[in-house]
Amino acid sequence: MNTNEKHLYDLDELSDYKISEGYADIRGWDVKDIDNRVIGKVDNLLVNKEAQRVVYIDVEVDKSIIDASHDPYSTDSNREVREFINKDGENHIIIPIGLLDINSDLKHVYTHTVNYRTFSETKRYRKGDNVDRAYEVQVLDSYKRDIALQNLQDAVKTERTETFEEERIRELVRDEIRKFHNIGTSYFSKVETDETDLPSKTHKNNPYDEENFYNRHEFENNPFKSNQGSRR
Repeated sequence: MNTNEKHLYDLDELSDYKISEGYADIRGWDVKDIDNRVIGKVDNLLVNKEAQRVVYIDVEVDKSIIDASHDPYSTDSNREVREFINKDGENHIIIPIGLLDINSDLKHVYTHTVNYRTFSETKRYRKGDNVDRAYEVQVLDSYKRDIALQNLQDAVKTERTETFEEERIRELVRDEIRKFHNIGTSYFSKVETDETDLPSKTHKNNPYDEENFYNRHEFENNPFKSNQGSRR
């Protein structure tokens, strides 16, 4: 992990930052996946100074995640082999706050989009290591797989009727698979298709564009306002 550039800070490091009124202090709370299974505990909140807010939670993962021994997922075929291995002592992951919600009554954090297997296949890091942009991209690409699946399921629910044809479901699945396996599946890529110029052309956004990086919906912090009515 690159140690030259630091753009994420533990909330504990910043004396001039504190949890705002109306927001829950979730440090120490359990983190649960889409199936209500505990994947770890919130160790800290990660702040980006330019955005002037918390953008990730830092999670110390449950031992069962480590024991699963899955290799980390990555879309980058140019990475060195060692980047696809979780090493001893690497037991933390980051999760964007926009992918999470909270249960203030039962004091846990949960996601509606990411499952246990995906968390166990996400690249981890060692507490105290600098979280660089390359690691952020790798993690977000990993979570993107479940978000794509959730979008597919939502599409099926939207179009479902009593006579929903099996072939239509297969068509949706094929479309989603094509999108996922297309060139440019990186979190920072978008595929733009000109009908007069096939195949599709891929244009990559600049992952170091600090001005826009945390403007994505995955970093919206509205779910982290205290919600006493949350039940899960």
